[in-house]
Amino acid sequence: MYLVIDIGGTFIKYGIMSESGELLSKGKRGVGRSGLQELQDALYAIVDAQDLSQIQGIALSCPGTIDVETGMVYHGGSFPFLHEVNLAKLLEDRYAIHVSIENDGKCAALAELWLGSVKDTKDSVVMVLGSGIAGGIIMDGKLQRGKNLSAGEVSYVMSRIDPVTKEAAYFGLESSAVEMVRQIGELKGLDDPADGEAVFEFINQRDAEACGVFDTFCTQIAVQIMNLQYILDPEVFAIGGGISAQPVVLERIQWAIDELKRINPLHKASPQITACTFGNDANLYGALYHFLNSHRNN
Repeated sequence: MYLVIDIGGTFIKYGIMSESGELLSKGKRGVGRSGLQELQDALYAIVDAQDLSQIQGIALSCPGTIDVETGMVYHGGSFPFLHEVNLAKLLEDRYAIHVSIENDGKCAALAELWLGSVKDTKDSVVMVLGSGIAGGIIMDGKLQRGKNLSAGEVSYVMSRIDPVTKEAAYFGLESSAVEMVRQIGELKGLDDPADGEAVFEFINQRDAEACGVFDTFCTQIAVQIMNLQYILDPEVFAIGGGISAQPVVLERIQWAIDELKRINPLHKASPQITACTFGNDANLYGALYHFLNSHRNN
């Protein structure tokens, strides 16, 4: 059995999994962002609660740029204090157990590659819609990391440039699902503008104000899907993130792709889109898959 841990912005999720990918148990605990010590204490508490005699390894999913060969975290995403911290080594030294670590977005992509929506494809792109755009690029059945570990970091794709100041607008910021929900929530005067369920009630009812914002969001996603189709030519794009559980998300992204093709007849590509299989547990599955592969190769 394996202990699998997903370090998220609000919670640390964890579970015990079998080698075949069965999630035997799971839990979560809150985590603050005050500094490394608080995060370490939370991780240690999770590990200390396990019967380590039954655990063959620990698989971590973590924000930031991850050097999977060394275990070093760079930048740290929503945990900037993780920059140049080797979380995997901290746990290995403390518990004398094999530990692997992978970027959270890439873990989501690996979950789909292993047991999910792209397991039967050679070339695919997984896009996880959240505060930004996470995920990964899979070519010839392998996750791509790139020379500088930035392959698949589509959040940083520049969507436009101010011709005077040269300041960029970024795909991940302009196409944030969290921001889209908040904008609609504020437009509709919700007590909690971040209430996704209430926002999607307006969207599903085709409320004009809500759909104006939502359709713009879907069009921005569709534009980059079209661009990536020409660059990578994958078989399919798998769309994930919490909002992908809403059927209207894929429906309107497909509508936007069709509109782009109709209005711009030069476009010959026809990207295929599908929903990711895994929801909030995706990073747990992907982290384990990375662990199994990395230790099998070693």
